[in-house]
Amino acid sequence: MTTSATSGSSLSSLLSSLTSPSTPGGTSSPGQGILSSAGIGSGLNVTAIVTALVNAQQAAPQAQITRATAQDNSTLSALGTLSSTLNALQTAAVALTNTSTYNSYTASLANPAIGTVSTLSNAQPGSYALNVTQLATVQQRTSAAYAGTAAIGSGTLNIGVGSSSVSINVSATATLQDIATAINGAAGNPGVTATVINGTNGSQLLLSSNKTGIANGFTISTASGSSSGLASLATTLNTAGSSEAKDAQLTLNGIAVDSASNAVSGAIGGVTVNLATLGNTTLSVTQDTSSTATAIQAFVTAYNSYASSISSLSSYNSTTQVSGPLLGDSTLNSVQSQISAALSQSVPGNSIGSLASLGITRQADGTLALNSTTLNSALSANPAAVQDLFSGTSGYATHLNAVMGIFTSSTGIIATRQQSITSSLSKLSTQQTALNARMAVYQQQLQAQYTNLDTLMSSLNNTSSFLTTMLAQLNNPSKP
Repeated sequence: MTTSATSGSSLSSLLSSLTSPSTPGGTSSPGQGILSSAGIGSGLNVTAIVTALVNAQQAAPQAQITRATAQDNSTLSALGTLSSTLNALQTAAVALTNTSTYNSYTASLANPAIGTVSTLSNAQPGSYALNVTQLATVQQRTSAAYAGTAAIGSGTLNIGVGSSSVSINVSATATLQDIATAINGAAGNPGVTATVINGTNGSQLLLSSNKTGIANGFTISTASGSSSGLASLATTLNTAGSSEAKDAQLTLNGIAVDSASNAVSGAIGGVTVNLATLGNTTLSVTQDTSSTATAIQAFVTAYNSYASSISSLSSYNSTTQVSGPLLGDSTLNSVQSQISAALSQSVPGNSIGSLASLGITRQADGTLALNSTTLNSALSANPAAVQDLFSGTSGYATHLNAVMGIFTSSTGIIATRQQSITSSLSKLSTQQTALNARMAVYQQQLQAQYTNLDTLMSSLNNTSSFLTTMLAQLNNPSKP
């Protein structure tokens, strides 16, 4: 009986140690993390075990995918910033290749009371003696006075302006107001406005041509069969009076000019004179270099924005050991090299020759500075040379635009790299999906294995309890 008691005690102690949360000394046992939570009955924490194993298996490939995705996204964003700043610089460069940037003129009249002047890009500098002897006017004719409600007579009223005309049907009961309304609302009205003026002697119909000039004067007649009353109205309105259409008449340096409009254009190429009154004055046309100076300043501003972006993208902080997303990047290095080369060379055959001679100098931080005094002096002395410096065949803007096109075009270097990185991100996404699927299967497998183990251990615990009870009864035979 002593041997049986000893064996029973040892088995009971072994089984107890598998499920006990601590050693007899009170310290945590090696199996405490695994056997600390209740399972089916064994105390095995299946969920914690499975989660830990899955995380361990997933950690390395997940870290690789996460790291590669972050790097690709950072580079893609940086390339987008580079592309945007290059596009802005290219836009400023293209503006300096456009003829309209340099062909801007301003005109003025020594006596502003005579009128105003506007110019187009095809204007040329010059000074002209202007003498205005007649302003262009509209034609106006007025009918005799009628009672406000008087019927004029039936028939057809014909209104013509040049080669255009319209016929107005007039009823037997139509008043002057009815006729005016019909004229103004007629489809195909050739350019005449009718107004009824109610004066002390009665109502009178006033017809006015819509445009000035002899060519825009109107004629009035009636068709055969019209009443005498309507014919009388037409005769009166077709009779010349004191307000006939006239052309503007003027001379430029003694050369006679006629114009149907007071906005005289075509007499001097690219110049329109808007006449307001009669008189003599001097018309001056000069080149306006302010638009050129503005475009050059915009170019310098765009370049400095580019330089700032490049500095940020390729930066390195030795204290924090953090680098810009494109530090050492071959595309960025190529952009810097080619743009620097394009702006460093001189323009052959140009009297100004270089940006520095125009007042644009490079600073220590890589930006450009513009000396407005030097620039304005060059524009005043030789605007054609300034234009050639930028827009000529070997001009800075021409060359720079070609260089940046290599990088910024839809099939350029930056777009190609962006497409490649986007493709890489797509592949990484596919790898992430596949990894998630593998880990899901792996988790299911582990869950099944450890659930089975938990069930087995629960069965062993039950067996242990049964044996312990039986052995205890053998050691105490006197008890029932």
